[in-house]
This record gives sequence, structure tokens and C-alpha cells, in this order.
Amino acid sequence: MKPITLCLLLLTLAASPAFCEQVKNPVSTVVREMYEGRQKNIVAAAEEMPADKYGYKPTADQMTFGHLIIHIVEANNLFCAKAADVPEPKMPDVKDTDGKDKLVAALKSSFDFCGTALAKADDSKLGDTIEIFEGKKGPRAFAFIGLASSWADHYGTQAMYLRLNGLTPPTAKKK
Repeated sequence: MKPITLCLLLLTLAASPAFCEQVKNPVSTVVREMYEGRQKNIVAAAEEMPADKYGYKPTADQMTFGHLIIHIVEANNLFCAKAADVPEPKMPDVKDTDGKDKLVAALKSSFDFCGTALAKADDSKLGDTIEIFEGKKGPRAFAFIGLASSWADHYGTQAMYLRLNGLTPPTAKKK
């Protein structure tokens, strides 16, 4: 891929314009740049949902908001560990029926782990074969892409749940 094409692609994924200057580790750098904003929005959405709505689910086939928070915690722990080639932390003892405070604390903890793990990540092992999950193997790059796409998907789901409950998602609030 030509450098200018890569730069344009990365800019669409939330890289700063200064990123188009030569960067040693473009993939891990972009994910680290995305981290702070995604953490802020996902945690703010979890905090925005009232505690009595953590059992809410739009349809019988969808997960509850509380289960969504646990799913985000699991995804953060898995993808950040795989991307950074560090051990995955022990999953906190949480259930989707636990209170908002406990679930938000687990969410914040998973983002703290991601911040620490991603600080250690670089692009030198992107091509290494890893077990992604349930015996499926693929390149370590999958973990970076899976992490970035899961943040977008999870926040979009949170935003939908908030709107269905008459609440405004953090990124849609007037500043």
C-alpha cells in the first residue's frame, strides 16, 4: 500500500494529521490515539444509563445493558492482551445482574488494563500467529483491528440503548 493511501486510511480511523509524518509503529500508535476517546465515551455512556435500566434490553433476543457492559469488559481484556502480547487479566467476578456501580468499576478496570497493555504494544509482532479465541488462529494484527472495531460497535450499541430510553448519548450532547 502506498504511504499516502495508508495515511488517508489512518486519518479516517481517527489519527491526528501529524500522524502522516513518518511513524515507526503506525498500527499500535493509531489504536493508542483512539483509546482515550473511546474510553471516555464508552465509560460516559455506561454512567449515563440509570442503574434501574441496566436490565433493559430492546428485544427478547438482545442482551441487557448490564450484559453489554460485561461483554465490553471481556472484549477489552482479550483484545488488549492479545494486541500487546501480555497475559489477560483475571475476569472480575461480575454478573449482568450486578449493580451499576460494580459493572462500571469493572468497565473502568478493563480500560485501565488496556491503557497499560497498549503502552507496551508495538507493530513488530503484527504478523505473529496467535490464538484469537476458541482455537481460531490468526495474525496479532487481528487483535488491534478487533479492538478498534469492537469499541465502535459497543459504543454504537450503548448509544442505541440510551436513545431507546430517552437519553442522549455522550457524543450527541451539545457542548
